[in-house]
Amino acid sequence: MRILRLPGVFRPRSDTWLLAAHLRQQPQVRGAVLDVCTGSGALAIAAARASATSVTAVDVSRRALLTARVNARLNGVRLRTRRGSLLSAVPGEAFDLIVANPPYLPAGEDALPVRGTARHTEAGRDGRALLDRLIADAPAHLRAGGLLMVCHSSLNGETETLQAMRAAGLEPAVLERRHGPLGPLLAPRAPALEASGLLAPGVREEEVLILAGAAG
Repeated sequence: MRILRLPGVFRPRSDTWLLAAHLRQQPQVRGAVLDVCTGSGALAIAAARASATSVTAVDVSRRALLTARVNARLNGVRLRTRRGSLLSAVPGEAFDLIVANPPYLPAGEDALPVRGTARHTEAGRDGRALLDRLIADAPAHLRAGGLLMVCHSSLNGETETLQAMRAAGLEPAVLERRHGPLGPLLAPRAPALEASGLLAPGVREEEVLILAGAAG
């Protein structure tokens, strides 16, 4: 896969590629796929290359959507782009597979940034501001037998995500947990994370989680 990136667009990291590997394994990827917070379009392109019947990429950033379209052409696939916040960008539409690697870094305040590179990563004090909205709204946009797949850090709360999926009517599953040192964006925040109770004192490791919620 060839991925170019316009200035100001978030660069795919290891969690993006981990999620891409899992989406290719799901039978729902051969249906209608929605990539939320698409950024460079890497996940959308992975779905298109896996024979999705249609792929829609959503982002709040015009530059990200332009990047996704450029990368789709580079990789010889087709996708549709929609600008907007999470699932509000596709009102009334339903999909077989929804994938998202949304911003999930715990921040110093609850307000979400509206510009700059912080918009790529910040997600409220507990890092769940976008994740919880996505899970709550997903069932209305999933076809019967559809699947929501998300990626986040163990610092965001695995139990909270599984409970949120159940509360939304989705059957949750942990597809993978990958243990390792805090990533380059989280490591400098370790003291603040300790102070907020999201990280145990002295711990400098996390798990990257790939979680799925299946619609009945």
